[in-house]
Amino acid sequence: MATGTHTVVIPVDVQAVWDYVSDLEKWATSVPAYKEHEIINDKQSIWTFEGKVKGIKKTIKAQVDITEWKEPSNIKFELKGITDNFTGSGHFTAEDMNGKTTMTCTVNVHAGGISGAVISPIIKWAVPKVASRLTESIARKIAVFS
Repeated sequence: MATGTHTVVIPVDVQAVWDYVSDLEKWATSVPAYKEHEIINDKQSIWTFEGKVKGIKKTIKAQVDITEWKEPSNIKFELKGITDNFTGSGHFTAEDMNGKTTMTCTVNVHAGGISGAVISPIIKWAVPKVASRLTESIARKIAVFS
C-alpha cells in the first residue's frame, strides 16, 4: 500500500477551511492529473485522471465515496478503481489553532490483481506527491479566497 500525508497551516479560521473543502466543486481541479469529474450524488462521484508515466499516457477513472462529513473538521472518503484494479481511502482533517487552521490530507492506495505488482512502484512514488500537491494547492486557494 502507498500512503501520502501532508500538513499545512492556513492563516484562516477552521470554518473557512471547512467551507472550501466541503464543496467538491471548489477544489476538484486541484487534484494532480485531474481531467474531469462527475457528481453522482452528494456522497459519490466519478473522477478521471490523465497523466504520463515514463512517456506512456494513461487515463484512470475512480469512484470516490464520501464516508464521513463531520463539520468543521473531518472528511473521509474511499476510492475504487473503475478502469484499473485499485482501492484506497483518505481523509481531510482541520484543527483550529487560535484563528489559524492546521489542515492534513492523507491518501492511501493499494493496487490489486496481476497488474498490481507492475504499478505498485509507480503508486508508491506518486501517492505522497499527490497528497502534498493537493494539500498545498487547496491551502493556497483557501488563503486567496478567504
